[in-house]
Parts: sequence; C-alpha cells; structure tokens
Amino acid sequence: MGYQAACRRRQIRKKGRLMRLSQANGTNAVTLMAYAAPPATAALESGVSVMPFVAETLNDELAAAGYGQPANADILTDGGREYTLTDATAVYDGSEVCGWKLIAAGGT
Repeated sequence: MGYQAACRRRQIRKKGRLMRLSQANGTNAVTLMAYAAPPATAALESGVSVMPFVAETLNDELAAAGYGQPANADILTDGGREYTLTDATAVYDGSEVCGWKLIAAGGT
C-alpha cells in the first residue's frame, strides 16, 4: 500500500460512516465506509443543500464484493437518504485504483 492509499484509508476510517451503494436496478448492493464532508454554510439555501453530494470511499469493499466500477445512475444511500450518482472518479495510488470520489444528486 502506497502513501496515498494509507492516508486515504486513515481519513475514511476515522471520519467516515457506513453507506450503501447499489446498481441502478437495485441489485449488487454493497455496504461501504465512506466520508462525505458536511455542506458549507454558503452552500445551504433555505435549509437545502444546493451543492452536489460528494462521498470519498476506498476501493476495498467494492473489489471484495465484485461490484466493479461505480456508474451513473447507481444509488448511494446515506442514513436513509438516497442519492443518484452523476459521476464516479477513480483515485489512484501509483497505477492502482485505491478509492473513488462519488458525486451524486438528490437526497430524497
């Protein structure tokens, strides 16, 4: 494990919480540890966040479950709120994928 992966693992394990990611059709669900920063005060409008929901996660749980690469329209559930992925960006440690940045919208 490289430096990037070790730092990411420490941050997510310390500040993260359990979330659930499933494919758009509701199959192949996996529970994973992810970190999502709280919205900044400027990003709140009338008590509703106007910024996309961004969660940082490790690749460990996804690889272990055989989930594959997160894709648009996958469903991310955080504390009962469901978000629809609009983008998923791989985070690399050298040439290996060590995590994902999941960008989502919704929150219903």
